[in-house]
Amino acid sequence: MTIMTPASLLAAKGHAKAAAILATTMTCYGLAQADGLATLDQHLKAMRTGTASFTQTVTNANKPGPAKTSHGQFAFNRPQQFRFDYTKPFVQTIVADGKTLWMYDADLNQVTQHPQAAALSASPAALVASSNSVEALKKQFQLENVPVKDKLEWVKAVPRQADTSIKDVMIGFDNGQLRRLEIIDRFGQRSVMEFGPFSSGTAKNSFQFTPPAGADVIRNP
Repeated sequence: MTIMTPASLLAAKGHAKAAAILATTMTCYGLAQADGLATLDQHLKAMRTGTASFTQTVTNANKPGPAKTSHGQFAFNRPQQFRFDYTKPFVQTIVADGKTLWMYDADLNQVTQHPQAAALSASPAALVASSNSVEALKKQFQLENVPVKDKLEWVKAVPRQADTSIKDVMIGFDNGQLRRLEIIDRFGQRSVMEFGPFSSGTAKNSFQFTPPAGADVIRNP
């Protein structure tokens, strides 16, 4: 059975030249829309620092139930510093200052401290805040273009480390701007992070963290 595409329909009516032009245009458009790797590389090289609001939605295929939604603010200073400030429904802070990864839970009044290099080597944060180019990312991830979906350009990233809990990460761009991360882990959990418009620049002390007075501090080797 012959499948009639727009180009073949035109050709069937005798408009072979128009069909050829349409087919060429559609091919070029598809290639341009599908080159998420080039967009990711440009984003990493051009945007060295910035801030944006975000909404994170978490579901679990193995544990049916309502989605968990959080809101907050994201800031980064490539290649070694970033910050997530969760404000709703719970207050949590994650700061990478270049040497140490700090995680603060306000409800528990607890701070967890990790050596940054070991904690972030193949994490989703490395994809958007801790690398300067696609070539650098390829040391930690297998990267590939993915077809356009939801009007976004996509790159799929699979960690090269076998022992990471992350299965894969989808990175979505809208007109060159980072808009969405979709993170799938090996336990069935799916985390979707939607970013608002990014503004350039961050405050000088954005990536400094001092444990609040009286907080329990847990140091991991």
